[in-house]
Amino acid sequence: MTTSPVRHERRAAQRFEYQIPVSLKIGGQEREERGCTQNLSARGAFFYTDCPIAEGATIEITVLMPAEITLAESMRVRCRGRVLRVLHAEGDSRIGVAAQLEGYEYLAEAVTAAAEGSFARISSLHEQAELSDRNAVSPLRGNR
Repeated sequence: MTTSPVRHERRAAQRFEYQIPVSLKIGGQEREERGCTQNLSARGAFFYTDCPIAEGATIEITVLMPAEITLAESMRVRCRGRVLRVLHAEGDSRIGVAAQLEGYEYLAEAVTAAAEGSFARISSLHEQAELSDRNAVSPLRGNR
């Protein structure tokens, strides 16, 4: 009788398989690079990028976390961390990066992707409201 070897899961946080665009800054540089996640967790991320990056580098990634991860609304989060592994795939210009996330900052724009532009304005209502606002008399400012 043979048994398969026992494998222990070393990950401490649940991983979410999401392909989300990320903005990336390496080592405190001002220049922003682009990438796309393969998966995310509370403590780490694996993403692909075209920019060269070294193991051990400090990074800052900004991502719109989906509601399924935040358990509330989608929100922009800036994460600071360190590159654990860099994977160069043969025949592919993209570089795979495994990063440990060490700190988070929730950004003021708690706007979901849908609110950023996928809903069309009801233009006739908005145009009428804007027109009446422009023609209104304000007791503090007088006529506009």
